[in-house]
Amino acid sequence: MSTKLVNPTGLYDGAPIGMSQATVDLESGFVFVSGQVDWDRDSHVRHATLEGQAQGVMEHLATVLNEAGSSLEDVLQLRVYVRGELADGMAQLAPVFARHFGAVRPALTGIGVASLASRDTLIAGQIAQTPVMALAGRSRHAASTAKRPLDE
Repeated sequence: MSTKLVNPTGLYDGAPIGMSQATVDLESGFVFVSGQVDWDRDSHVRHATLEGQAQGVMEHLATVLNEAGSSLEDVLQLRVYVRGELADGMAQLAPVFARHFGAVRPALTGIGVASLASRDTLIAGQIAQTPVMALAGRSRHAASTAKRPLDE
């Protein structure tokens, strides 16, 4: 398997714990993004609120995807892990996701958890299987409108 490691310089360094911010499978063009949290380069939480941290997570996800040659417009699936009961935070989270994804509306799974990367971390976002369209040789729109066997 041929892969590319993605580690934008503006984000915290995952190398000391043996991780990359993302990996790209160069054969399929899929990007696998590690769980992103609202940390600065020194691994400190930047915002105290769930909404603020969700905004930071989305910014980090966009940064990683851009570095990988993809974008939020290409996201197929987002997983978010929220400290505590997920339903308690949806009023703060939904507008953030809607603002960043708009009409893209990827598949979304939200999971309430007891703990995250630090005591002050309230949310983490992870993206799996986002295609790098340059590697796939077409845009998401072209891919979604292409005739598939089930369309016949």
